[in-house]
Amino acid sequence: MSGDRPSPLVIERILRDRQGIWQQIVAEGDLNALTGRMLASSAIALACYGAVLGAFHSPLMALTSALKLPLLFLVTLAICLPTLYLFNLVFGARLSVRQSLALVMVAITVTSMLAVAFAPISLFFLITAPDYGFFKLLNVAILTLSALVGLRFLTGGMQVLNDHGLLAPATTTATVPAQVSVPAAANAPVQVDAPVAVPVGGTPGAAEPVAVPAGAAVASAANGAAPEGASATTTTPAPAAVPTQWGGQPGTAFPPGMVPPGYPAQQRHWGNPPVRRGEPTQRPASMTLLYIWILLFGFVGTQLAWTLRPFFGDPGQDFSLFRSIDGNFYAEILRTIANL
Repeated sequence: MSGDRPSPLVIERILRDRQGIWQQIVAEGDLNALTGRMLASSAIALACYGAVLGAFHSPLMALTSALKLPLLFLVTLAICLPTLYLFNLVFGARLSVRQSLALVMVAITVTSMLAVAFAPISLFFLITAPDYGFFKLLNVAILTLSALVGLRFLTGGMQVLNDHGLLAPATTTATVPAQVSVPAAANAPVQVDAPVAVPVGGTPGAAEPVAVPAGAAVASAANGAAPEGASATTTTPAPAAVPTQWGGQPGTAFPPGMVPPGYPAQQRHWGNPPVRRGEPTQRPASMTLLYIWILLFGFVGTQLAWTLRPFFGDPGQDFSLFRSIDGNFYAEILRTIANL
């Protein structure tokens, strides 16, 4: 296979080119085909792993577990997906249903493929150490680890969507009208953008210049008179001290209106802190709710697994498609650990 040809396995594309997957979900490009491939591969992988789980009891249990394990993940997705979608809508995210489904299917695909990768290990312990309690805890640990890795992919994909602005409300940009330049009249004051030197008190030949801040009104050269309202003596404002982080040395000062060396171009007014790049931005509410949704997904999945049991099949009991609903999943795990 050439290096430019994409892999026919969707899991290989997810693991090798995850940024390409996220960009395809952002652009909503051919999501139906991508979701269909992930659904098919996940169902096949979970069916294979379910057959290994049920093989501890009997071939008939292996067949039913191969059907029930994919059903467990897909029904859990169907129950929890509307909550994820509505969470995003309430807090202003702009995800579509197809984008939400594709994101969760990426997590389920990674989980199912990791689980089926552990299937030879599970089968090895089934043959060499056929202990029901140990076998059950081993496979619960495998499924838990696989689910954690899959959900890590989900949070990574949501972070990429957040970087593209899909998890934040849409913002409107105001249009600022352009400034119009008006020529100065003969006797009108002129706005200058750089400090200029004027004689103190208008005395001819005075050698002491006064720095006028940018934007100050100065009489035009044609008039030659001092600015209107100016007194005989002009008070020079005290120079501002230059902070050391902008390149100033102790005791260094610059006249008002002048930009000291090293002063950030983004800040042109004294008293404003410099802009620091690389500071973490505030996490949107959609990302916080995603972690809440992951916990909800886990609780729904474990309760549904307890409802659809048996998957392993207790060798001391006869085959049955479903058990009576009594107790809960967590109590059963603790009881199994205590029996070991």
